[in-house]
Amino acid sequence: MGMEAESQMREVKYAADISSIREAQARIKPFIHQTPVLSSESLNALAGRQLFFKCECFQKGGAFKFRGACNAVFSLDDDQAVKGVVTHSSLWDYHLILSSNFSGNHAAALSLAAKLRGIPAYIVIPKNAPKCKVENVIRYGGQVIWSEPTMQSRESTAAKVLQETGAVLLHPYNDRRIISGQGTISLELLEQQVPQLDTIIVPISGGGLISGVALAAKSINPAIRVLAAEPEGANDAAQSKAAGRIITLPETNTVADGLRAFLGDLTWPVVRDLVDGIITVEDKEIIHAMKLCYEILKP
Repeated sequence: MGMEAESQMREVKYAADISSIREAQARIKPFIHQTPVLSSESLNALAGRQLFFKCECFQKGGAFKFRGACNAVFSLDDDQAVKGVVTHSSLWDYHLILSSNFSGNHAAALSLAAKLRGIPAYIVIPKNAPKCKVENVIRYGGQVIWSEPTMQSRESTAAKVLQETGAVLLHPYNDRRIISGQGTISLELLEQQVPQLDTIIVPISGGGLISGVALAAKSINPAIRVLAAEPEGANDAAQSKAAGRIITLPETNTVADGLRAFLGDLTWPVVRDLVDGIITVEDKEIIHAMKLCYEILKP
C-alpha cells in the first residue's frame, strides 16, 4: 500500500497533514513528555518478531490524549482562549448512556492543558461517572459541571455553559487540532530510531489517534503498514472498513472502555484510505496481553 498511500495523501485533503502535525510537535514540545519505547526479548520470542512499545501510559495525564488536547488548547488565539474550553462526555460516549460509562481521559487531558495555559476548562460530567475519573478532572484543574446521565442533559448543560462563557467546544477526536497532536507520536517514535520499523499497530476507537499516526508515518515512509486493533465487542471500525462507510453499533461490550466510541467524519477518511487492516481481538486476549506487558516490560 506504500505508493498507493503516498498517491492518496497527495490527492485527498484530510483533516490533518504532515505540516499540521509538525506544527503541533513544535507547539506542544515544551509541555509533553517524550515517552519511552520499550522492548523485551521474552515478548519478541513469543511473537516471533521484534516488538517495540511506545509507552504513552507515561504521558502527562496518563494517556496519549494529552498531546491532542495540548495542541488544541495552545492553538487557540488569546481572545478565544481567555474564555476557556468545554467538553462533555456525550461527545465521545453517547452510545454508552444506558450502561452509564464515562471515559474521562480526554476530560482530564483537556483540564491539564487548560491549566498549563492558565484558562478555564469546563467539563460536563454525568452524576453517575466513576469517582476516579471525576477526581482526575479535578486534580488537573477542570471545573466539573454536573449533568444527569442522559445525552439530552449532557448536551443541554454543555450548551448552557457555552452560552454563558463563550468557551470553545473541543471534541476528543473529530478535530483537526486533536488529530495533529496525536500524530506527534509517530514523529517521536521515528525519531527514537526504532530499527527496521515496518508496521505500527494502534488501538482504534473514534480514530483520532490512528488518523494522526497514519498520516505522519506514511508521509515519512509510505511503506510503513498501519494496522488498527479493536475489541470484538466494539468492532464498528472493522465493520465500517468492510462496508466502506461509517457503521455505528446499538451497543458495545468490552473491557476496553476507552475503545467504545465511533469513527467521526474527519477520522473516517483516513481510516478508510490509509489504515492497512483492522485486527479484532476478544477481551480475554486483551487481558492476557496486558498481563504479559505488566509482568515483563520494564523501563
